[in-house]
Amino acid sequence: MQAPTAQRFQVARKAVVAACLQLADRGFLAGIGGNIALRADDEHFAVTPSAADYYSLTPQDICILRLDDLTQVAGEMRPSVESGMHAALLRRRLDLNASVHTHQPIASAIALLNRELLVVDPAARAALGPTVVLTKYAPSGTSFLMQAFAKVLRDDANGYLLRNHGIVCGGEDLGQAARNVEHIEAEAARYIEAGIQRNLQTVAGQQLRERAAGVLEQSLRAVQQHQTLQA
Repeated sequence: MQAPTAQRFQVARKAVVAACLQLADRGFLAGIGGNIALRADDEHFAVTPSAADYYSLTPQDICILRLDDLTQVAGEMRPSVESGMHAALLRRRLDLNASVHTHQPIASAIALLNRELLVVDPAARAALGPTVVLTKYAPSGTSFLMQAFAKVLRDDANGYLLRNHGIVCGGEDLGQAARNVEHIEAEAARYIEAGIQRNLQTVAGQQLRERAAGVLEQSLRAVQQHQTLQA
């Protein structure tokens, strides 16, 4: 038997607050940036309020919205401006119950590059899918961003880069979604490190070529001087 509606809402609200504190402690949420959503039942989801400090949130601050039209049915505060984006993910992916949006530092830097992120680590690939999918740019909190995000949702992808903005990832529960946040950050760090190594090799190769050319030039000059002396 399903728990009464009010009880289900309260369970979801408490879980969202706990996830906020966990992700804030790990540095993935900071200040009032980012937001978290959790499916409460087949028709509703819990979502963080707009512009609220994570360390001051209480379960009663968490908003409950309808999945179909975003009507607010519980909570006194204004829901996150990204609620439509979370709803789009939860509507499309019935296998996922949690959605997290962050501005985490390394992955957000990758979001500026206008390219998808290939997932290399096997564990991350199993959790996220083969790529962290890129969403085209649209202003934060707008219907344009929600529509752009909805268009790229895939059944084989649980992580998304919002161009020039941040990331969104989903999970079967908030624990899995939090682990996916970590997976994306690790994959982003791996990508940047690999790029640095390639650049170092390129620079080192160029320096080696320049050094070899200098040695060759000196050798030719020495040969020419020797020939001049012998003449």
